Amino acid sequence: MASSNFVDYVKIFGRSGKGGAGSRHFRREKYIEFGGPDGGDGGNGGSIVLRGNSQYWTLIHLKYQRHIFAGDGECGSGARSSGKNGKDVVLDVPLGTVARDAETGEIVCEVTEEGQDAVLLKGGRGGLGNWHFKTATNQAPRYAQPGEDCKEGWFILELKLLADVGLVGFPNAGKSTLLSVVSAAKPKIANYAFTTLEPNLGIVECRDSHSFVMADIPGIIEGAHTGKGLGTRFLRHIERNSVLLFMIPADSKDVREEYRILLNELEQYNPELLDKQRLLAVTKSDLLDEELTEAIAADLPDLPTVFISAVSGLHIPQLKDMLWETLQKENG
Repeated sequence: MASSNFVDYVKIFGRSGKGGAGSRHFRREKYIEFGGPDGGDGGNGGSIVLRGNSQYWTLIHLKYQRHIFAGDGECGSGARSSGKNGKDVVLDVPLGTVARDAETGEIVCEVTEEGQDAVLLKGGRGGLGNWHFKTATNQAPRYAQPGEDCKEGWFILELKLLADVGLVGFPNAGKSTLLSVVSAAKPKIANYAFTTLEPNLGIVECRDSHSFVMADIPGIIEGAHTGKGLGTRFLRHIERNSVLLFMIPADSKDVREEYRILLNELEQYNPELLDKQRLLAVTKSDLLDEELTEAIAADLPDLPTVFISAVSGLHIPQLKDMLWETLQKENG
């Protein structure tokens, strides 16, 4: 993984800018003996902002940019001149990025839309100049507001892929093969476990020029919610999928039991995942004859199921139609 360009977790330190102090200036001009206070306001400190950018699909550009500092606001000056605001720092992030406070784990902000701006750290406000404090009984205030201090802290940025359909299954269940067949994506495919070490996205074209996004999530194993295998690192990517397609090979010992284990891992990680629409694809079904297909179909879990083979193309069009119809119900 050291050479991978896919980075979905970074820890950064941020510091917003200080607000500039207000000015305590008095008007001094020839022939004007008592000009009065005219101190300007201090400028606001710069903020650190996360901006959604669909051209990014990974957080790798922030991996080596660990410390981020916004500009300080400048102090006010005479003639009611306000100080210059500090420069904001805008960080482009992929859609689906979640920012958490590194100490408390609380979510600070989420970025899910193109062009969306989410303030990670707000800059300090500039102080008011002394002219704001002039009253009938205090014609010459010799004080002004200081600027607000900066804010700082460590934050964890996590990427949760946004996709319509997420592929859920044990390693070597045929997820990458299916994605390569139904889309233009070219995930790594081999006959051993954990071939996929990073999520892959593909756009699936179906009838009537419709399309949807499918995500190939690295394989889950029993105990993944506790960190086994690739652990919770990729389980979070399933959270943003609208529909979950469970994939279990036809040569499995017990399709129903494998489905139960997969469902249990999702429930242990996040019970809300069980609220998503689920479908089942029995893969590698080109290995089955009619009698075996009927035997497996008689003992399947109670959810929409299709027997497919990505290699031979068996029932792939039907699968795409089922997924599209389920997405329409989910979004309807």
